Amino acid sequence: MCQHGISDIVVHAPYIINLAAIKEDTYSLAKDFLELELARTKAIGANYLVIHPGAYTTSTLEEGLERIIMAINSILKKDDPILLLETMSGKGTEIGRNFNEIKKIIDKIELKDNIGVCLDTCHLHDSGYDIINNFDKVLEEFDNLIGKKYIKVMHINGSINLIGSRKDRHANLGANKNNPRGEDKIGISAIKKIISNPICQNIPLILETPWIDEKNNLYKEEIELLRGH
Repeated sequence: MCQHGISDIVVHAPYIINLAAIKEDTYSLAKDFLELELARTKAIGANYLVIHPGAYTTSTLEEGLERIIMAINSILKKDDPILLLETMSGKGTEIGRNFNEIKKIIDKIELKDNIGVCLDTCHLHDSGYDIINNFDKVLEEFDNLIGKKYIKVMHINGSINLIGSRKDRHANLGANKNNPRGEDKIGISAIKKIISNPICQNIPLILETPWIDEKNNLYKEEIELLRGH
């Protein structure tokens, strides 16, 4: 980690955790699993655990938000790692598709020092935020609603979708029309501008682009591209 300039480990919780679930068995599973994940994250010395806030499925957004808040407040302890709510693309009944929904959760979390946000470039773009032309304005909106101090981690991804599609389909960075995973609609120039923003200088940036196959995975090339090599 020292050799490659990596200082933080970030854990991502399994997608089966749905803190907004209305069904009691699903909700209980989600809470139990999150509690275990926090313990495991702490045990390996990691500082952050990223979760998808949840989906309200057959209930309502308001009910889903309350379920998430109740679950986190019942589980989170002062000595736990920081729990990060990931911004979502808005497909289906996902919660976290806009900053206002994230704010409603954070506002009612009791242990404010143990909660934060993970921004995802694909999710922001797909949910309708113009990170290509106005990333600074997007950050300004986040800061006014929530506060930039809550941004602890970023997922760096392209998207095969047009802005506002609400589909969540990641693309390799700068991928062109001939790429099997699809053309990146965000573009490498926009991604480079994003990661050069001051907000990105002292937080973990995680590449979450698609795995193609063992012979053609692009992670090394994409990281070198972002680092300017």
